[in-house]
Amino acid sequence: MAYTVLARKYRSQTFDDVVGQEPIAQTLKNAIKTNHVAHAYLFTGTRGVGKTTMARILAKSLNCLKADGPTAEPCCKCDSCLAVNLGEDIDVIEIDGASNRRIDDIRDLINNAVYRPARARFKIYIIDEVHMLTTEAFNALLKLLEEPPSHVKFIFATTEPQKVLATIQSRCQRFDFRNISPAYISKQLKSVLDQEKIKYEEDLVLALAKLANGSMRDALSLLDRLISTGVETLTASLLEEYLGCPNSEKVCGLVAAIGDSDASGALAATGELTNSGLTEVQIADALVDYMRDLMVVKAAGAKSELVILTEQQRKQAEQLAEKFDIAGLVYSITTLEKLRWSMKNSESARPLLEATILRLAMSEHFINVDSLLGQSNSPQDKKKVITEHHTAPPAQPDVPGQGRLPLISEIESIKDHWQEIIKSLGPGTAGLLSSAEPVRFENNTLTLEFAASCAVQKQMCESNGRLEQIKSALTEKFGVPIAVELRLAAGTANDLPAPDKTRIKSQRQNEIINDPAVKTVLMGLDATITNIENTQ
Repeated sequence: MAYTVLARKYRSQTFDDVVGQEPIAQTLKNAIKTNHVAHAYLFTGTRGVGKTTMARILAKSLNCLKADGPTAEPCCKCDSCLAVNLGEDIDVIEIDGASNRRIDDIRDLINNAVYRPARARFKIYIIDEVHMLTTEAFNALLKLLEEPPSHVKFIFATTEPQKVLATIQSRCQRFDFRNISPAYISKQLKSVLDQEKIKYEEDLVLALAKLANGSMRDALSLLDRLISTGVETLTASLLEEYLGCPNSEKVCGLVAAIGDSDASGALAATGELTNSGLTEVQIADALVDYMRDLMVVKAAGAKSELVILTEQQRKQAEQLAEKFDIAGLVYSITTLEKLRWSMKNSESARPLLEATILRLAMSEHFINVDSLLGQSNSPQDKKKVITEHHTAPPAQPDVPGQGRLPLISEIESIKDHWQEIIKSLGPGTAGLLSSAEPVRFENNTLTLEFAASCAVQKQMCESNGRLEQIKSALTEKFGVPIAVELRLAAGTANDLPAPDKTRIKSQRQNEIINDPAVKTVLMGLDATITNIENTQ
């Protein structure tokens, strides 16, 4: 008996068998039960997500010979159902839109559509890759879609719905098939392996599920390739040996070397991956995927469902994530993504990859500005920065209980002491508050107003615990709890005409460059500003 590939052998036969597209399956079942089946459907989605399979299930449901009418549960045993499964039913015509795209092909379809089905209830046309039809062919099809015979149903499938004429789409019920999640794919792969009585490792299933990129058909095809190797127990190492996939342990070792700032180790790990037959682009892709997992673990925790890892891999990722912070991982991912496009158009891909790996490994790890300022504000680091750059006299430490101001009720008095108040907050926060002024003090609440062009400074004062720092400093100075309210002056930059917005943007950049907090960071790192990006 001829071998049947897994993608065909385990193809869904009924709506209840569908994996990953349950909402669409349920909607079609309800349409059949309530006699609301449309005359034309458009199924869209990437390859291997079940569009053609769903079309065949719908066709079987409409034409099952064992039921008195359309049924949501086809028998899958009658002549019609069996013929549809094989793609050989005389009343269910499957057409490849890529090879039957001309207007003459569609005219033949239109001429045949007027004849009633030979044995079933409906004559059903399934046109795959319908976006490949010519404009003339689409236009010829329009008239039939506007006034279709009662015995004709159309099911169009496409991976590029934007290429289907809007006039065609408006005459169809459209269903967008989503990519199937790795969790769904992993579950299905385990079921297939168990039914085939094949031994496997958990790591392999997860790796295959991620490698499929949302396509169940691709996952089963990859599994077929591994089974054909004849290895009794399928392991993750087979992915590297037979499919040319990166070895996860080697990728992990490379990321660890980058996290340890080990330039030599990072180059050696890169060499191992290159010598294993991987292209430079594949290595960059593997790094992006792994660092993405670390970023999610760092932000959402090792137990997050957003990462598809085994328990052992989760523990490993959690430990490795400690070597990075989120800013560094974000920077690394974006840098590697830009690199992969450069390497595709370069004859020097390996030097480009190694240079970028060294750049990531030898650079200081990213930390946010507040953390850096916190370090530079410590007595030892502050002394070091001031001594080396001679930019300011040594700051006098505050002594608890000393220098306390009496509670003042007049806003003018607060203004008189404002510089004295913010001086105790350190250069970072003090620099930001230099763009604000006290405008009101009522019920122990101090209102600070920023200029209309200083929205960035206001936002920074409201984040990273600065607002609490300001409240604590005021409470310390006055001896009673003080609340703080921040606001922008009337007339924001968004209300200004385009030329003024450009001027405001330039003004903001100058303010950021001259901000004491930014200067402190630059001095601490002996760095220069290369670019300022607006993240809002």
